Amino acid sequence: MLTQIKGLHHVTSLASDARTNNAFFTDTLGLRRVKKTVNFDAPDVYHLYYGDEVGTPGSVMTYFPFPHAARGTAGVGEVGTTRFAIPKGTAPAWVARLAEKGVTDIAQTTIFGATALEFAAPDGDRFALVETDDTRTPWTGNGVGADEAIRGFHSASLRLDPKSADAAKELLGFMGYQKDDTEGSTTRLIVPGGNAANAIDVEAVSAHHARQGAGSVHHIAFAVENRARQLEVREALLDTGYQVTPVIDRDYFWAIYFRIPGGILFEVATNEPGFDRDEDTAHLGEALKLPSQHEHLRARLEKHLQPIEG
Repeated sequence: MLTQIKGLHHVTSLASDARTNNAFFTDTLGLRRVKKTVNFDAPDVYHLYYGDEVGTPGSVMTYFPFPHAARGTAGVGEVGTTRFAIPKGTAPAWVARLAEKGVTDIAQTTIFGATALEFAAPDGDRFALVETDDTRTPWTGNGVGADEAIRGFHSASLRLDPKSADAAKELLGFMGYQKDDTEGSTTRLIVPGGNAANAIDVEAVSAHHARQGAGSVHHIAFAVENRARQLEVREALLDTGYQVTPVIDRDYFWAIYFRIPGGILFEVATNEPGFDRDEDTAHLGEALKLPSQHEHLRARLEKHLQPIEG
């Protein structure tokens, strides 16, 4: 069993409009945009990162907003719901805020005994706010008070057919997760001693396979401390038969990728070097930052990319 993985690092999804996406996460949810860069493989598309003040691993939601992308179709073989932690007793305040911001499909529910608000982002991607005793320091620069603000990720759910769900639970056990509880056909696993975003729910669902598009999660990333720990994880996964990519430099972390049974793309990302490697903390996410291999495209990209504010 691995001990290097500490919980979630980030979740990356697809969107259909950069300006709408930015407004939802910064204005509606009150997160900070900590980086404005581009997709390494499609530099004419933004890669936007939202999180706490410095983009702490376990707090960062990221997006590839492909203009006018068709909406995805929900099903098995995907991340179903991404959940953020909010303080206990703040669900009513969030119901009022979400409604004020035009979110219409808000549903209060209970998830493993915790009060939660489920809702959809503009492209239909599913989110929840879960009341917890989370003590992480929130970002409050976008108009949400410290007593209510999002603390970071709480958990995420994997929607899989029953056979793939069993395989995923076995894999997560190898990755250091332990069974915590079961609720119906959903099993919660946690990383003991991990970061505050240390829970994954595996949902066994009989449904058609998801079709990826706007509103779909592209991949889910797990956190390791540094490159040495990442290489240990990579070797262990290779030894168990998984096809794992070489280490890829993503400027703000190093990444490896592999697909699990059922088709979900997993990433293992380092906590180093962080989002302040090329911007002062006070100005994170303000300037367009380009990977070095795309810097020669700056003039064209600055004309092509949709203005986010305004």
